[in-house]
Amino acid sequence: MYENDRAAEMYDLLYEDKKDYRSEAGQVTRLIRAHRPDAAALLDVACGTGIHLQAFSELFAHVEGVDLAEPMLATAARRLPGVPLHVGDMRSFRPERSFDAAVCMFSSIAYMRSAADLDRAVATLAAAVVPGGVVLVEPWWFPETFLDGYVAGHALTRDGRTITRVSHSTRQGDMVRMELHYVLADARGVEHRSEVDMLTLFTREQYEQAFSRAGVKAEYVESEGTGPGFFVGVRG
Repeated sequence: MYENDRAAEMYDLLYEDKKDYRSEAGQVTRLIRAHRPDAAALLDVACGTGIHLQAFSELFAHVEGVDLAEPMLATAARRLPGVPLHVGDMRSFRPERSFDAAVCMFSSIAYMRSAADLDRAVATLAAAVVPGGVVLVEPWWFPETFLDGYVAGHALTRDGRTITRVSHSTRQGDMVRMELHYVLADARGVEHRSEVDMLTLFTREQYEQAFSRAGVKAEYVESEGTGPGFFVGVRG
């Protein structure tokens, strides 16, 4: 996924227009500071192209980002010059410093393929924060809230470029197969790309157990928008 700069560009164009990153970052910051009012340093794990991270950089004195996809980080670096960005796997990354808060946004946690992977990812977030620090994860849909056969689409025209994205999601046991197609047209021509993502429908109990095993007492908080909500807790 996002194996080249062109794919990262498509992602960036669509979602910067589609999502209210600033509003989401504001809600997350309020949740963090409800538990740690003086939180000043934040780590964004699976930061992608850095749109959330850009919003967080306006709300925290120090921010850093981590992502497994180098093309996504290259886009983030252009957006956030001077912000430390790291190539790393959310199951094993260890930062050089500690943070007041560590977050994993946009349901990126659903790319974990098993409960053991989920445990390792939450443990990574917990290890990145100081005692009393906040760990926040935006989950994906729970098994009972996922709509099998769900179809989504979005189109954007800006600065001489038009991009469309359509997706179709089907359940396969505790996994979801999401097929996505992108078409980008600009002065260079028309390009089509497709991908299939496999996402895990973890239960609420599995998320809660992962937090507990990481030494974090977490609660589930509904989103102010249409998203799936947040698990937020404090490291003991």
